[in-house]
Amino acid sequence: MKRFWSWAAFGLGVCYFFLPLVGMLEFSLKMRRGSYSLDAYASVLGDPQFQATFAYSTVMALLTIVFGVLIVVPTVYWVRLKLPRLRPVIEFITLLPLVIPPIVIVFGYIRLFNTSSWLPLTGSSSGTNLLLMLGYSVLSLPYMYRAVDTGLASIDLRTLTEAAQSLGAGWVTVLARVILPNVLVAVLSGAFLTFAIVIGEYVFAALLDRPAFGPYLVWAGGNKAYEPAALAVMTFALTWGCMALIQLVPRLFKHQRAQR
Repeated sequence: MKRFWSWAAFGLGVCYFFLPLVGMLEFSLKMRRGSYSLDAYASVLGDPQFQATFAYSTVMALLTIVFGVLIVVPTVYWVRLKLPRLRPVIEFITLLPLVIPPIVIVFGYIRLFNTSSWLPLTGSSSGTNLLLMLGYSVLSLPYMYRAVDTGLASIDLRTLTEAAQSLGAGWVTVLARVILPNVLVAVLSGAFLTFAIVIGEYVFAALLDRPAFGPYLVWAGGNKAYEPAALAVMTFALTWGCMALIQLVPRLFKHQRAQR
C-alpha cells in the first residue's frame, strides 16, 4: 500500500510538472492553422532581435564564467588552505545573493555608479556592460562557490601545494597547473549553472537597459502570440541541457581516468 501511494504521489508530481510543458509545446506548434508546424520556431530563430540578444547574453555569460573562476577558485583555495576559521563567514557572504532581491542590488549599483558618481560606469555602454557582468557574477556567486568548494573538499590541498612548491612552483603555477585541473569538473558544473542563470536573467538587464535575452523574452511575451511559447520551450531545453551536462561531464571524466 505504501508503494502505491508513493507511486501515486510521484505520478501527480510528474503530471503537475510535465502537463503544462506538453500544453506549451503543443501550442507552440499551432502557428499554422489546421496542422502542426515549426513556423513559430523558424520565426524566432530568424528574428534579428533574437539573434542579437541571445548572442549578447551568451557573451556576457562566458565573461561572467571567466570572471567568476578567476575570483572564486583562488578565494576558496586560500580560505581552505590558510584561513579555515573564516569559512563560515565567507559561506555566509556568498549566500547573501540568494536572500537579497536582484532589484535591490541593481538599484544599489545604479546609485553608486551613475553618471554623477565618482565612477560613472552607467555613462557609457562598455561601463554598463561591465556593471552588468559584475551583477551576473553576484547572482551566480552562491552556485559557483558551492561547486568549487565541493571540488576542493575532495582533494588534499595541503599535500598538493607542498609537493608543487617543493618543485619550485609559485602560487600562480600551483593554482593554474595543479589545483584547477583537479577541480575542473566542479568548475564546469558551476559554469553551466552560471550560463543558465545569465541567459534567463531579466532584472539586471532591464534596469540597466542592456540588449539581453531576458528582456527580449518578456517583450516577445507581450507582443507576439505563438513565438513566446516557442521561446519558452527553447529556453527550457537550454536550461535542462545545462543540467544534463552537469551530470554528464563528471561521468565522462571518471570514464577517461579509468581508461588511463
